Amino acid sequence: MPFYQKRGAIPDKRHIQFRDDSGNLYWEELISRKGFSHMYSNVYHIHPPTAVEAVGELKKINLKSADQTHRHHHIRTANVNSTGDAISSRIPLFFNADVVISKAHVTESMKSLYRNGNADEVLFIHHGSGTFKSNFGNMGLRPGDYVVIPRGVIWQIDVSQEMRILVTESAGPVETPTRYRNKFGQLLEHSPFAERDIRTPEFVGPVSDTPMEVEVKLQHGIQTYGYQHHPFDIIGWDGYYFPFIFNINDFMPITGKIHQPPPVHQTFQAHGFVICSFVPRLFDYHDDSVPAPYAHSNVDSDEILYYVEGNFMSRKGIDEESISYHPMGLPHGPQPGKIEESLGAKETNELAVMIDTFKPLYMTEAALSVDDEDYPYSWIDS
Repeated sequence: MPFYQKRGAIPDKRHIQFRDDSGNLYWEELISRKGFSHMYSNVYHIHPPTAVEAVGELKKINLKSADQTHRHHHIRTANVNSTGDAISSRIPLFFNADVVISKAHVTESMKSLYRNGNADEVLFIHHGSGTFKSNFGNMGLRPGDYVVIPRGVIWQIDVSQEMRILVTESAGPVETPTRYRNKFGQLLEHSPFAERDIRTPEFVGPVSDTPMEVEVKLQHGIQTYGYQHHPFDIIGWDGYYFPFIFNINDFMPITGKIHQPPPVHQTFQAHGFVICSFVPRLFDYHDDSVPAPYAHSNVDSDEILYYVEGNFMSRKGIDEESISYHPMGLPHGPQPGKIEESLGAKETNELAVMIDTFKPLYMTEAALSVDDEDYPYSWIDS
Protein backbone atom coordinates (compact mmCIF):
# COMPACT_ATOMS: atom_id res chain seq x y z
CA MET A 1 0.00 0.00 0.00
CA PRO A 2 1.41 3.40 -0.93
CA PHE A 3 1.21 5.17 2.41
CA TYR A 4 3.81 5.52 5.14
CA GLN A 5 3.53 3.85 8.56
CA LYS A 6 5.78 3.96 11.63
CA ARG A 7 5.64 1.83 14.78
CA GLY A 8 7.75 1.58 17.92
CA ALA A 9 11.29 2.95 18.24
CA ILE A 10 13.46 3.69 15.18
CA PRO A 11 16.68 5.70 14.71
CA ASP A 12 16.76 9.21 13.25
CA LYS A 13 18.37 7.95 10.03
CA ARG A 14 18.40 4.66 8.18
CA HIS A 15 21.52 2.48 8.31
CA ILE A 16 23.14 4.16 11.32
CA GLN A 17 24.06 2.80 14.75
CA PHE A 18 20.98 2.14 16.90
CA ARG A 19 21.59 0.85 20.43
CA ASP A 20 19.65 -0.21 23.50
CA ASP A 21 20.15 1.29 26.97
CA SER A 22 23.04 -1.12 27.59
CA GLY A 23 24.83 -0.10 24.41
CA ASN A 24 23.97 -3.20 22.38
CA LEU A 25 23.37 -2.67 18.68
CA TYR A 26 19.94 -3.47 17.30
CA TRP A 27 19.78 -5.42 14.04
CA GLU A 28 18.35 -3.55 11.06
CA GLU A 29 16.53 -5.63 8.43
CA LEU A 30 15.40 -4.20 5.09
CA ILE A 31 12.32 -5.96 3.66
CA SER A 32 11.94 -4.83 0.06
CA ARG A 33 10.47 -5.62 -3.36
CA LYS A 34 12.25 -5.77 -6.72
CA GLY A 35 15.69 -5.62 -5.19
CA PHE A 36 16.10 -2.10 -3.83
CA SER A 37 13.79 -0.25 -6.22
CA HIS A 38 10.22 -0.72 -4.99
CA MET A 39 8.18 -0.77 -1.75
CA TYR A 40 10.16 -1.45 1.43
CA SER A 41 10.18 -1.24 5.20
CA ASN A 42 13.06 -1.12 7.69
CA VAL A 43 12.59 -3.40 10.69
CA TYR A 44 14.71 -3.32 13.88
CA HIS A 45 15.42 -6.55 15.81
CA ILE A 46 16.94 -7.19 19.21
CA HIS A 47 18.62 -10.35 17.87
CA PRO A 48 20.00 -11.27 14.43
CA PRO A 49 17.10 -12.31 12.15
CA THR A 50 19.50 -14.60 10.27
CA ALA A 51 20.31 -17.09 13.05
CA VAL A 52 19.03 -20.44 11.73
CA GLU A 53 19.92 -23.37 13.97
CA ALA A 54 18.05 -26.15 12.15
CA VAL A 55 16.86 -26.88 8.61
CA GLY A 56 13.96 -29.29 8.52
CA GLU A 57 12.28 -31.26 5.77
CA LEU A 58 10.73 -29.92 2.59
CA LYS A 59 7.06 -30.84 2.40
CA LYS A 60 6.40 -31.01 -1.31
CA ILE A 61 3.31 -29.43 -2.83
CA ASN A 62 2.31 -30.71 -6.24
CA LEU A 63 -0.69 -28.96 -7.75
CA LYS A 64 -2.38 -31.32 -10.20
CA SER A 65 -5.12 -30.41 -12.62
CA ALA A 66 -8.12 -32.70 -12.92
CA ASP A 67 -9.53 -33.86 -16.22
CA GLN A 68 -12.13 -31.16 -16.60
CA THR A 69 -14.69 -30.72 -19.33
CA HIS A 70 -14.89 -27.15 -20.62
CA ARG A 71 -18.19 -26.07 -19.08
CA HIS A 72 -19.68 -23.96 -16.32
CA HIS A 73 -19.23 -25.23 -12.77
CA HIS A 74 -20.91 -24.80 -9.39
CA ILE A 75 -18.48 -25.74 -6.61
CA ARG A 76 -20.10 -26.26 -3.20
CA THR A 77 -17.05 -25.37 -1.11
CA ALA A 78 -18.93 -25.76 2.18
CA ASN A 79 -18.60 -29.51 1.55
CA VAL A 80 -14.82 -29.44 1.12
CA ASN A 81 -13.13 -31.83 3.56
CA SER A 82 -10.89 -29.39 5.43
CA THR A 83 -9.70 -29.01 9.03
CA GLY A 84 -6.55 -27.75 10.72
CA ASP A 85 -4.82 -24.39 11.07
CA ALA A 86 -4.76 -21.54 8.54
CA ILE A 87 -2.07 -23.33 6.50
CA SER A 88 -2.69 -27.07 6.93
CA SER A 89 -6.43 -26.71 6.25
CA ARG A 90 -5.97 -25.20 2.79
CA ILE A 91 -7.51 -27.16 -0.07
CA PRO A 92 -6.48 -25.81 -3.50
CA LEU A 93 -9.44 -25.59 -5.90
CA PHE A 94 -8.18 -23.56 -8.89
CA PHE A 95 -4.78 -22.46 -10.14
CA ASN A 96 -2.73 -21.10 -13.02
CA ALA A 97 0.68 -19.41 -13.33
CA ASP A 98 -0.61 -16.22 -11.67
CA VAL A 99 -2.89 -17.38 -8.88
CA VAL A 100 -3.89 -20.26 -6.58
CA ILE A 101 -7.39 -20.18 -5.06
CA SER A 102 -8.02 -22.38 -2.02
CA LYS A 103 -10.62 -22.90 0.69
CA ALA A 104 -9.67 -23.34 4.34
CA HIS A 105 -11.90 -24.47 7.20
CA VAL A 106 -9.73 -23.34 10.10
CA THR A 107 -10.40 -25.25 13.31
CA GLU A 108 -7.23 -24.57 15.32
CA SER A 109 -4.57 -21.95 15.95
CA MET A 110 -1.15 -22.10 14.31
CA LYS A 111 1.65 -23.48 16.47
CA SER A 112 4.51 -22.38 14.22
CA LEU A 113 5.09 -19.21 12.21
CA TYR A 114 4.63 -18.98 8.43
CA ARG A 115 6.21 -16.98 5.64
CA ASN A 116 5.15 -17.21 2.01
CA GLY A 117 8.33 -16.69 0.02
CA ASN A 118 6.64 -17.49 -3.28
CA ALA A 119 3.43 -15.44 -3.34
CA ASP A 120 1.47 -12.56 -1.87
CA GLU A 121 -1.75 -13.64 -0.16
CA VAL A 122 -5.29 -12.36 0.33
CA LEU A 123 -7.32 -14.13 3.01
CA PHE A 124 -11.05 -13.41 2.84
CA ILE A 125 -12.57 -14.17 6.25
CA HIS A 126 -16.09 -15.49 5.57
CA HIS A 127 -16.91 -16.81 9.03
CA GLY A 128 -15.17 -16.81 12.39
CA SER A 129 -12.76 -14.58 14.25
CA GLY A 130 -9.23 -14.54 15.60
CA THR A 131 -6.00 -12.58 15.75
CA PHE A 132 -3.47 -12.12 12.96
CA LYS A 133 0.01 -11.85 14.48
CA SER A 134 3.04 -10.77 12.45
CA ASN A 135 6.50 -9.29 12.68
CA PHE A 136 4.80 -5.92 12.04
CA GLY A 137 2.21 -6.26 14.80
CA ASN A 138 -1.25 -7.69 15.43
CA MET A 139 -4.68 -7.22 13.84
CA GLY A 140 -8.05 -8.57 14.94
CA LEU A 141 -9.95 -10.66 12.38
CA ARG A 142 -13.70 -10.57 11.77
CA PRO A 143 -16.10 -11.68 9.01
CA GLY A 144 -15.72 -9.73 5.77
CA ASP A 145 -12.03 -8.95 6.25
CA TYR A 146 -9.66 -9.05 3.29
CA VAL A 147 -6.27 -9.70 4.92
CA VAL A 148 -3.57 -8.64 2.43
CA ILE A 149 -0.19 -10.22 3.25
CA PRO A 150 2.81 -9.26 1.10
CA ARG A 151 5.30 -12.05 0.51
CA GLY A 152 8.04 -12.28 3.10
CA VAL A 153 5.86 -11.24 6.04
CA ILE A 154 6.12 -13.73 8.93
CA TRP A 155 2.77 -14.45 10.56
CA GLN A 156 0.40 -16.78 12.36
CA ILE A 157 -3.32 -16.80 13.18
CA ASP A 158 -4.79 -17.53 16.61
CA VAL A 159 -8.38 -18.73 16.28
CA SER A 160 -11.09 -17.45 18.61
CA GLN A 161 -14.00 -18.89 16.61
CA GLU A 162 -13.60 -21.48 13.84
CA MET A 163 -13.05 -19.76 10.51
CA ARG A 164 -14.01 -20.25 6.87
CA ILE A 165 -11.43 -18.55 4.64
CA LEU A 166 -11.16 -18.05 0.87
CA VAL A 167 -7.41 -17.95 0.16
CA THR A 168 -5.89 -16.25 -2.89
CA GLU A 169 -2.14 -16.62 -3.53
CA SER A 170 -0.74 -14.20 -6.11
CA ALA A 171 2.48 -14.48 -8.08
CA GLY A 172 2.75 -10.68 -8.03
CA PRO A 173 2.00 -7.82 -5.62
CA VAL A 174 -1.62 -7.24 -4.61
CA GLU A 175 -2.48 -3.55 -5.00
CA THR A 176 -5.39 -1.16 -4.95
CA PRO A 177 -6.79 -0.56 -8.48
CA THR A 178 -4.88 1.86 -10.69
CA ARG A 179 -8.19 3.41 -11.80
CA TYR A 180 -8.81 4.57 -8.23
CA ARG A 181 -5.34 6.04 -7.49
CA ASN A 182 -3.68 9.34 -8.35
CA LYS A 183 -0.07 9.53 -9.56
CA PHE A 184 1.15 9.68 -5.96
CA GLY A 185 -0.65 6.45 -5.02
CA GLN A 186 -3.41 8.08 -2.96
CA LEU A 187 -6.90 6.70 -3.42
CA LEU A 188 -8.97 9.18 -5.40
CA GLU A 189 -12.03 11.06 -4.17
CA HIS A 190 -14.38 8.88 -6.26
CA SER A 191 -12.80 5.60 -5.11
CA PRO A 192 -15.27 3.24 -3.38
CA PHE A 193 -12.96 3.13 -0.34
CA ALA A 194 -10.22 5.26 1.19
CA GLU A 195 -7.08 4.87 3.28
CA ARG A 196 -9.07 5.54 6.47
CA ASP A 197 -10.94 2.26 5.82
CA ILE A 198 -7.70 0.26 5.94
CA ARG A 199 -6.56 -1.31 9.20
CA THR A 200 -2.82 -1.64 9.80
CA PRO A 201 -0.89 -3.63 12.43
CA GLU A 202 -1.03 -2.60 16.07
CA PHE A 203 2.49 -2.65 17.46
CA VAL A 204 2.79 -4.83 20.57
CA GLY A 205 6.54 -4.66 21.19
CA PRO A 206 9.07 -7.50 21.16
CA VAL A 207 7.93 -10.93 22.32
CA SER A 208 9.91 -13.00 24.81
CA ASP A 209 12.99 -14.49 23.17
CA THR A 210 12.63 -18.19 22.42
CA PRO A 211 13.65 -20.52 19.59
CA MET A 212 10.90 -20.65 16.97
CA GLU A 213 9.97 -22.79 13.99
CA VAL A 214 9.10 -20.99 10.76
CA GLU A 215 7.49 -22.70 7.78
CA VAL A 216 8.50 -21.03 4.50
CA LYS A 217 6.38 -21.57 1.38
CA LEU A 218 8.53 -22.01 -1.72
CA GLN A 219 7.68 -22.81 -5.32
CA HIS A 220 7.46 -26.57 -4.83
CA GLY A 221 6.71 -26.95 -1.15
CA ILE A 222 7.05 -25.75 2.44
CA GLN A 223 10.50 -25.74 4.04
CA THR A 224 10.77 -25.76 7.84
CA TYR A 225 13.48 -23.74 9.60
CA GLY A 226 14.41 -23.56 13.28
CA TYR A 227 15.39 -20.03 14.30
CA GLN A 228 17.54 -19.36 17.36
CA HIS A 229 15.50 -16.25 18.19
CA HIS A 230 11.82 -15.41 17.83
CA PRO A 231 11.30 -13.33 14.64
CA PHE A 232 8.86 -11.07 16.50
CA ASP A 233 11.69 -9.51 18.57
CA ILE A 234 10.91 -6.18 16.88
CA ILE A 235 11.42 -2.89 18.71
CA GLY A 236 10.22 -0.74 15.79
CA TRP A 237 9.72 -0.41 12.03
CA ASP A 238 8.75 2.10 9.38
CA GLY A 239 8.00 2.10 5.68
CA TYR A 240 5.43 1.28 3.05
CA TYR A 241 5.60 -2.53 3.17
CA PHE A 242 3.32 -4.25 5.70
CA PRO A 243 0.20 -6.41 5.95
CA PHE A 244 -3.17 -4.68 6.14
CA ILE A 245 -6.91 -5.38 6.31
CA PHE A 246 -9.83 -3.98 4.36
CA ASN A 247 -13.35 -5.13 5.25
CA ILE A 248 -15.78 -5.78 2.40
CA ASN A 249 -18.53 -3.98 4.34
CA ASP A 250 -16.53 -0.75 4.04
CA PHE A 251 -16.72 -0.91 0.23
CA MET A 252 -19.04 1.92 -0.92
CA PRO A 253 -20.61 0.72 -4.19
CA ILE A 254 -20.80 2.88 -7.30
CA THR A 255 -24.26 2.75 -8.84
CA GLY A 256 -25.82 4.40 -11.89
CA LYS A 257 -28.94 5.11 -13.88
CA ILE A 258 -28.33 1.90 -15.83
CA HIS A 259 -26.49 -1.29 -14.89
CA GLN A 260 -22.83 -0.70 -14.03
CA PRO A 261 -20.19 -3.16 -15.31
CA PRO A 262 -18.11 -5.29 -12.90
CA PRO A 263 -14.96 -3.07 -13.01
CA VAL A 264 -16.69 -0.51 -10.77
CA HIS A 265 -16.66 -3.19 -8.06
CA GLN A 266 -12.89 -3.76 -8.34
CA THR A 267 -11.14 -3.82 -4.97
CA PHE A 268 -7.65 -5.17 -5.73
CA GLN A 269 -5.46 -5.83 -8.74
CA ALA A 270 -2.52 -8.16 -9.27
CA HIS A 271 -0.60 -9.55 -12.21
CA GLY A 272 -3.03 -11.73 -14.13
CA PHE A 273 -6.21 -11.18 -12.10
CA VAL A 274 -8.46 -8.76 -10.23
CA ILE A 275 -10.62 -9.08 -7.10
CA CYS A 276 -14.04 -7.39 -6.97
CA SER A 277 -16.55 -6.89 -4.15
CA PHE A 278 -20.31 -7.13 -4.75
CA VAL A 279 -22.04 -5.55 -1.75
CA PRO A 280 -25.58 -4.47 -0.81
CA ARG A 281 -26.54 -1.53 -3.01
CA LEU A 282 -29.37 0.36 -4.67
CA PHE A 283 -30.33 -0.77 -8.14
CA ASP A 284 -30.37 1.33 -11.33
CA TYR A 285 -32.88 4.17 -11.49
CA HIS A 286 -33.68 4.53 -15.22
CA ASP A 287 -37.44 4.14 -15.76
CA ASP A 288 -36.82 1.06 -17.91
CA SER A 289 -33.76 -0.25 -16.11
CA VAL A 290 -33.01 -3.98 -15.86
CA PRO A 291 -31.28 -4.53 -12.50
CA ALA A 292 -30.17 -8.08 -13.31
CA PRO A 293 -26.91 -8.20 -15.27
CA TYR A 294 -27.02 -8.78 -19.00
CA ALA A 295 -25.60 -11.98 -20.50
CA HIS A 296 -21.93 -11.66 -21.33
CA SER A 297 -19.06 -13.67 -22.78
CA ASN A 298 -15.71 -13.83 -21.00
CA VAL A 299 -13.57 -13.54 -24.11
CA ASP A 300 -10.33 -12.95 -22.18
CA SER A 301 -11.02 -14.09 -18.62
CA ASP A 302 -12.21 -16.86 -16.36
CA GLU A 303 -14.69 -15.77 -13.69
CA ILE A 304 -14.81 -17.07 -10.12
CA LEU A 305 -17.70 -15.80 -7.99
CA TYR A 306 -17.70 -16.74 -4.30
CA TYR A 307 -21.08 -16.24 -2.64
CA VAL A 308 -20.92 -14.86 0.90
CA GLU A 309 -24.49 -14.06 1.95
CA GLY A 310 -27.79 -12.53 0.85
CA ASN A 311 -30.17 -13.12 -2.04
CA PHE A 312 -28.16 -13.70 -5.21
CA MET A 313 -30.38 -12.01 -7.75
CA SER A 314 -29.07 -13.64 -10.93
CA ARG A 315 -28.69 -17.23 -9.69
CA LYS A 316 -30.84 -20.15 -8.59
CA GLY A 317 -29.71 -22.95 -6.28
CA ILE A 318 -26.67 -21.09 -4.99
CA ASP A 319 -25.69 -21.43 -1.33
CA GLU A 320 -23.35 -19.54 0.95
CA GLU A 321 -19.74 -20.63 0.25
CA SER A 322 -20.69 -21.71 -3.28
CA ILE A 323 -18.37 -20.82 -6.14
CA SER A 324 -19.67 -20.38 -9.67
CA TYR A 325 -16.91 -20.84 -12.24
CA HIS A 326 -17.59 -19.47 -15.71
CA PRO A 327 -14.61 -20.11 -18.03
CA MET A 328 -13.67 -17.99 -21.02
CA GLY A 329 -15.19 -19.08 -24.31
CA LEU A 330 -18.77 -19.45 -23.04
CA PRO A 331 -21.47 -16.83 -22.41
CA HIS A 332 -23.23 -16.71 -19.07
CA GLY A 333 -25.82 -14.54 -17.40
CA PRO A 334 -28.98 -14.59 -15.29
CA GLN A 335 -30.79 -17.89 -15.09
CA PRO A 336 -34.37 -18.24 -16.40
CA GLY A 337 -36.85 -15.96 -14.67
CA LYS A 338 -34.23 -13.90 -12.81
CA ILE A 339 -34.35 -10.94 -15.24
CA GLU A 340 -38.13 -10.64 -14.94
CA GLU A 341 -37.88 -11.10 -11.19
CA SER A 342 -35.47 -8.17 -10.92
CA LEU A 343 -37.69 -5.65 -12.75
CA GLY A 344 -38.90 -2.96 -10.40
CA ALA A 345 -36.59 -4.06 -7.58
CA LYS A 346 -34.96 -1.19 -5.71
CA GLU A 347 -31.98 -2.82 -4.01
CA THR A 348 -30.03 -6.02 -3.40
CA ASN A 349 -28.56 -7.39 -0.19
CA GLU A 350 -26.13 -9.78 -1.89
CA LEU A 351 -22.51 -10.06 -0.74
CA ALA A 352 -19.99 -11.83 -2.97
CA VAL A 353 -16.31 -11.86 -3.96
CA MET A 354 -15.34 -12.13 -7.63
CA ILE A 355 -11.93 -13.15 -8.96
CA ASP A 356 -11.39 -12.65 -12.70
CA THR A 357 -8.24 -14.23 -14.13
CA PHE A 358 -6.73 -13.40 -17.51
CA LYS A 359 -5.37 -16.88 -18.14
CA PRO A 360 -7.42 -20.09 -18.05
CA LEU A 361 -7.73 -21.76 -14.67
CA TYR A 362 -7.10 -25.41 -13.89
CA MET A 363 -9.41 -27.19 -11.48
CA THR A 364 -8.23 -29.71 -8.91
CA GLU A 365 -9.82 -33.03 -8.01
CA ALA A 366 -10.92 -31.46 -4.72
CA ALA A 367 -12.97 -28.90 -6.66
CA LEU A 368 -14.51 -31.51 -8.95
CA SER A 369 -15.44 -33.66 -5.96
CA VAL A 370 -17.93 -30.99 -4.78
CA ASP A 371 -19.08 -29.87 -8.24
CA ASP A 372 -22.75 -29.78 -9.25
CA GLU A 373 -22.67 -31.61 -12.58
CA ASP A 374 -26.14 -30.35 -13.54
CA TYR A 375 -25.18 -26.68 -13.26
CA PRO A 376 -24.29 -26.24 -16.99
CA TYR A 377 -27.91 -27.02 -17.85
CA SER A 378 -29.45 -24.56 -15.39
CA TRP A 379 -30.10 -21.99 -18.12
CA ILE A 380 -32.68 -24.22 -19.82
CA ASP A 381 -36.12 -22.66 -19.38
CA SER A 382 -38.18 -25.59 -18.15
